[in-house]
Amino acid sequence: MPHYLRIQKPDQSVAHGLLQGDQVALLRGDLFADPQPTGETVALAEVTLLTPCVPTKMVALWNNFHALAAKLGQAIPPEPLYFLKGNSSFHPHGAPIRVPPSYAGKVVYEGELGVVIGRRAQRVTESEAAGCIFGYTCINDVTAAELLFKDASFPQWTRAKSFDTFGVFGPVIATGLDPSTLTVRTVLNGQERQNYAVSDMVFSPVQLVSRISQDLTLEPGDVIACGTSIGVGSMKAGSEVSVIIERIGTLTNRYE
Repeated sequence: MPHYLRIQKPDQSVAHGLLQGDQVALLRGDLFADPQPTGETVALAEVTLLTPCVPTKMVALWNNFHALAAKLGQAIPPEPLYFLKGNSSFHPHGAPIRVPPSYAGKVVYEGELGVVIGRRAQRVTESEAAGCIFGYTCINDVTAAELLFKDASFPQWTRAKSFDTFGVFGPVIATGLDPSTLTVRTVLNGQERQNYAVSDMVFSPVQLVSRISQDLTLEPGDVIACGTSIGVGSMKAGSEVSVIIERIGTLTNRYE
């Protein structure tokens, strides 16, 4: 099962590669257009991990799990409910999530599955959508929770979700997976806080790609954050949070 990375090498150049144990086999060319091996490898310990792709946008879902909707007493939506996270929020594995200087309220983690687009999707059917998915990644959809409904006249989804470093994803893109078999776990300071099955989604990855593409064009490298389930909680400065999806990997960051 291939796991793709984007790295900064010791010489500061940036490259994509395939994870092979404790080594990265480097690739040349566009990750989404048949990249080829260069024959060069570099030790994983010697590189800096970057976000595994550079999206033009991250589309993030609200109320996309039956269990959480039931807990909150919310109706199952007839269509995907989504917002966009600002591109300047995108942040890699291992780098600290920063406490916002302009906000002193509660900040929460949300462990999620991410869908990475590999081919342009514009008004595609569900059968076509499967071919537009390149692979899957781990996401921590960090949120300044007290901002969401602070102003009764205007819910602040963009601001609450888009502080610098709040769009955490990686460390890899895994391909060749059946997402319905996956489980998302979130561990805060060594204690498991979330453990839920992707199969509980209201709208599956293929349905999300198809439905969203009716509204806006998804480009190669774009990411869909599939929404979260029960167990969201707050982080305090000094906390370490990991989003773990078996067969994809572990996304770990400190909140500082």
